[in-house]
Amino acid sequence: MDKAAIDRTFAPAARDALKSFPVDAGELALVSMAENVTFKVTDRRDGRAYVLRLHRPGYHTLDELDSEQAWMRALADAGIDVPRAVSAHDGRGYVPVTIEATGERRFAGLARWTEGRLLSDVLAETGDQAVVEDSFSQLGALTATMHNQASAWQPPPGFRRHALDSDGLMGMAPHWGPFWEHRSLSAAERRLLLDARARMHEKLMRLRRDPSGYSLIHSDMHPGNILVDGDRLTVIDFDDAGFGWHQYDIAVVLTYWQSRPNAAAIERAFLDGYQAVRPVPGAALAAVPMFRLIRWMASIGWFHQRPELEPSVVLEERKAWVLEQCAALERTPLKEDRLTGD
Repeated sequence: MDKAAIDRTFAPAARDALKSFPVDAGELALVSMAENVTFKVTDRRDGRAYVLRLHRPGYHTLDELDSEQAWMRALADAGIDVPRAVSAHDGRGYVPVTIEATGERRFAGLARWTEGRLLSDVLAETGDQAVVEDSFSQLGALTATMHNQASAWQPPPGFRRHALDSDGLMGMAPHWGPFWEHRSLSAAERRLLLDARARMHEKLMRLRRDPSGYSLIHSDMHPGNILVDGDRLTVIDFDDAGFGWHQYDIAVVLTYWQSRPNAAAIERAFLDGYQAVRPVPGAALAAVPMFRLIRWMASIGWFHQRPELEPSVVLEERKAWVLEQCAALERTPLKEDRLTGD
């Protein structure tokens, strides 16, 4: 769907939703259409900018969306830069709207616009290794600060978010879909993935779930979800946030850069920044390779749920790496599996 078609489909519902919020909506500009449809809104009265999201149907309940805002408010109160939600006139965090062109019912939420550039774009444009390592060191410190907040925070009554636990990640109905059923996989490859899934599930079942290492996590905190404005880093897109192991958050960052020539230096910089804020036992860090594999297995499930997407180089690279890792795992007796270091 091109930009003009997206505007025709979703802009009327966006303008309808904005009537419920304390803004005098002027310019409405499409920002992106991914999981959610996102618009930038300019208030005619003072020129202040906001971001309006029309959340994809069927992914989160209203209670789960309200809980997302509750955690983001708590993060902001702890001094962590995140988008600030704007309540509707009647105090609601989200209002329902109907997309007339499709018949969908979506929830619309509004937040203040955050200035900055995506960290992924900044990193793509620089050839200065010192800048890259410093950025990942800062991202490591930011990730650790969020884990500190989440480990100590008591969610309010009625708080609801999904669990990225053993079943949520590697169960027979994982949160991001049955990755072993992707249409491009052969029967042998499916069997390989199912065998690895069973091993990972057993490993995860043995991991502790106390708040020191298992709490709310962002779960998609790669550089494409970080805005840079001078020295300020703002975390955006909490759509996938849920309860999970901290090592998964760490793995998300590192997997996106693991094929680059400077991957080892990036990993050291990130972990040094992280451990300067939140020391991690060596046994816990030893689980990161397992969570890297889990992350890419889950991403195949994400592609599986989106048949409208054409096969991509990204998917093929991830799938090839996952199959290679799973094949190596299959050759290792389970009792000798060292992926979690336990």
